[in-house]
Amino acid sequence: MRDTVIFDLGGVLIDWNPRHLFRKLFDDEQAMEHFLGHVCTPEWHLQHDAGKQFAETRDGLRQRYPEHAALIDTFGDRHSEMMAGAIEGTVVLLERLAAANVPLFAITNFPAQMYPVAQQRFPFLGVFRDVAVSGYERLVKPDPALFHILLRRNDIAPSRAVFIDDTLRNVEAANALGLHGIHFTSPEALERELRALGLLTEQGQAPSGGCA
Repeated sequence: MRDTVIFDLGGVLIDWNPRHLFRKLFDDEQAMEHFLGHVCTPEWHLQHDAGKQFAETRDGLRQRYPEHAALIDTFGDRHSEMMAGAIEGTVVLLERLAAANVPLFAITNFPAQMYPVAQQRFPFLGVFRDVAVSGYERLVKPDPALFHILLRRNDIAPSRAVFIDDTLRNVEAANALGLHGIHFTSPEALERELRALGLLTEQGQAPSGGCA
């Protein structure tokens, strides 16, 4: 019986995308994509998810791309603008699970300096019993060690847990550890999967699983 649910945050509950910020700063979509693909790349940003501060990483990048110095600074200074808002359909499912007393946790790749901003902006994060934040732990998904931190800290048996993430390699990492991984594509698809697992039923009915 799977009776515990572990969420990813960005792309599942929070609409995070650097394009939400940089579309305000670029008139040319192609130029923006080149900047995000060759200057402030996902690989460069992963350092922040792994615990480095923006102040530690920007100088080297500014030296390599002096023509983009101001935009590189903006990546860190206005990072909160990359969060467009909550993914409301998933938040509704989270609230339904919480109302049914399903134990809820999260594992997220998130810069340490930005997580408190998200906590302040998104009160629904308060329903989680614990969150393994990559920036605090200095480990990033899909590293199994980040999963183990949350599982051991909360005495969660992988065989009893569901893990939801929008990135397939993270789902595959969870499956390899014995969790039931769900690749998030939409709130509607997620609801179907949670209902199939007995964690949700029709709205207004109590699920058969879940514990206090």
